[in-house]
Amino acid sequence: MNVDSIKNGIVIDHIKAGGGLELYRFLDLESLGCPVALMINVASRQMGKKDIIKIDGPIGIDVDVLGFIDQNITIDVIENEVCVKKYHPELPAEIRDIVRCKNPRCISTVEQELPQIFRLTDRKNKVYRCVYCDGKLD
Repeated sequence: MNVDSIKNGIVIDHIKAGGGLELYRFLDLESLGCPVALMINVASRQMGKKDIIKIDGPIGIDVDVLGFIDQNITIDVIENEVCVKKYHPELPAEIRDIVRCKNPRCISTVEQELPQIFRLTDRKNKVYRCVYCDGKLD
């Protein structure tokens, strides 16, 4: 299988096998106007199998939020067909409009125009809490 090299974009690597399609949908990559390659069950020495997403073009997405989903993901930033930066995203201190508060009494469930904001309160246990009601994110 051949996938062309990326001129300017990103590669999201070391996605747990089977998680690539979920990430593709989560990032709403089908709406991008640039080439996107989703490779599933690629052989990996470290992981056995993994998924990879290659995006060849500018994206208006904060990919650092992927640390919330999986800290083992590797992000490669490609410029002029050269990897200029490679990193693992950290747990973000705050996530906005990614998930919704499950508390039915939270003001964010009643007032739909309010942004859904969660802050990291316990990095070790990966606990996020709603800024409005202090509800724990599951």
